[in-house]
Amino acid sequence: MKAERTILERLDEIVRGEEVREKILRIVKRVRAKLAQTPKEVMAWEPIPLAMFGNALPPEICSGWVFILRAGVNTGPERHPNSHQRMMCFDGIGDMQITTDLNSPWQSNVLGNDSEAPLEQRWVSIPQNVWHQPVVGSEADWVVVSFHTVPAEDLIEERPDPDSAAGTKQMVYLDKG
Repeated sequence: MKAERTILERLDEIVRGEEVREKILRIVKRVRAKLAQTPKEVMAWEPIPLAMFGNALPPEICSGWVFILRAGVNTGPERHPNSHQRMMCFDGIGDMQITTDLNSPWQSNVLGNDSEAPLEQRWVSIPQNVWHQPVVGSEADWVVVSFHTVPAEDLIEERPDPDSAAGTKQMVYLDKG
């Protein structure tokens, strides 16, 4: 647990740095425009070029992302079978709910962007294969920065699918073509 906290503290320090924050804000602006152009979508995203961080990232981090989740939505359960996710609230407030089993209760992790709040109120760590679902209040969209242990083009999202023999369906966030 101490090793995980060290990783989160390092990521927090990096994202809160003025130069990186300004670059992330430019990405947020583009992602907001994407979300505005697709009113039926519940979220929009863009990978963060890792070069933006120089050599500052912990070695296990292989991709970074900006996601904007539309106000008033629950995007539904998902998990990443090939990545450990570390996510922070960049703007707004949301609840990243987590469960190890879809038949078990969801554990609430309400996150905000108050830089003075404890780390646990701004960041969440989601191990590989752990179900999670973002729930966003109706007041404002939720902007998050997410880091993964696989490259952007390899990140798999898995969702429940009762019509599939496996019980789930998978997608990637980026086209490899």
